[in-house]
Amino acid sequence: MITVTVPATSANVGAGFDSLGLAVSMYNTFTFEEADRIQISSVDGTHIPTGSNNLVYRSARVVYDQLGIPLKGLRITQKNTIPMARGLGSSSACIVAGILGANALLGNKLTRRQMLTLATSIEGHPDNVAPAMLGGFVTSVIDEGQVYSVKKEIDTELAFAAFVPDFRLLTAKARAALPAMVSHKDAVYNLSRAALATAAFCDGNYALLGVATKDVLHQQYRLPLITGGDEVFELAQDLGALAVYISGAGPTIMAVVHKDDQEFFDRAAAALAADGPLHHFTVHRLLADNVGAVVS
Repeated sequence: MITVTVPATSANVGAGFDSLGLAVSMYNTFTFEEADRIQISSVDGTHIPTGSNNLVYRSARVVYDQLGIPLKGLRITQKNTIPMARGLGSSSACIVAGILGANALLGNKLTRRQMLTLATSIEGHPDNVAPAMLGGFVTSVIDEGQVYSVKKEIDTELAFAAFVPDFRLLTAKARAALPAMVSHKDAVYNLSRAALATAAFCDGNYALLGVATKDVLHQQYRLPLITGGDEVFELAQDLGALAVYISGAGPTIMAVVHKDDQEFFDRAAAALAADGPLHHFTVHRLLADNVGAVVS
């Protein structure tokens, strides 16, 4: 039996739309065994597809097809800790697990880049699948069908405050809210900040993250879809966050803080517990995951 553990991810990191992402300490766990039919189950009660439309199975099948090996069936179990449709990479975790699990069952015939390219072809963009597979802070591009990624380990002195609401926001809906065209001025605004965010993580200059995570391409269009989102941004900034941004397509809002700033989490939890527009959010204290998906 093959076990694959995959971390949650936070994509875009503000300005790096579809290109930047980082991995955090929340995990889904999957097991794989070859079988004569499809057998898929959830060990934590989460409702998941149990047929050939299951995303883990579909992703595993891509590996078998890529290698030209017939697939009769798989026995897959899923433990889903990462909340679904919350902007924390639950779909990417399934895709990465399916690909890594199938590759392990078949004797590890694919390289890491081949697997990352396959994962991106399923997901559509590498900002979640790359950190899910590699861990750390990852910058990725797609060029002529190939995915190129550079990973930087995240300073262990940083922590991440994930403000997770009790409602879902499907990526398709969040993408539909975006404009079809952007101005040259807005493109330069984001391009320069995405570059600055990458340099800040690489250099350890985290004081720059507040500026580097500003964005004009997607967050202003997605915030109206997140009830209480503006108030969470304001709360995190008032509590001294180094940066605040929408995690992936949302609705989770992520704040970057110093790991030893326990007061941030205590005050944030108290504010969310009070009567008001933020009662449907819960704050989770997460650390960086610099390892990525693990196969055992």
